Amino acid sequence: MEDKNRPEESSESSIINRITMLLAAKRTSLAVLRTGLALLTLPFSVVTVLIATSRYYNIAENLLFIVPLMIMNTLLVGLAVYLIVRSMKRIHLMDHLIHDLKEQSDKLMVTTDWEEEFRHPHEERS
Repeated sequence: MEDKNRPEESSESSIINRITMLLAAKRTSLAVLRTGLALLTLPFSVVTVLIATSRYYNIAENLLFIVPLMIMNTLLVGLAVYLIVRSMKRIHLMDHLIHDLKEQSDKLMVTTDWEEEFRHPHEERS
């Protein structure tokens, strides 16, 4: 009888190990999201400082500095948007994979209140 239970336990532990790995990948994606948000704030802060101090300099005289700065700000915003979108897609994928793994096990498929609140309308409710 113990031999029959061992494959189940092995399967359960295998599923838990996969979920743990996916959660680690999700944590990494959340760190990338945080980095993208931080990168997004930097160009706006620089532009805010330039606008606030604009009466102390002439834009036409400092065009040689402002144009490369704006190009760099545009590149930073592009990089930030890329990181944010990429991490959001990966987070959504990790959630989907974790849900699929949880469905493989009756013990792990315990729906919590917060999961019910965020369930998509087209998904069936249990």
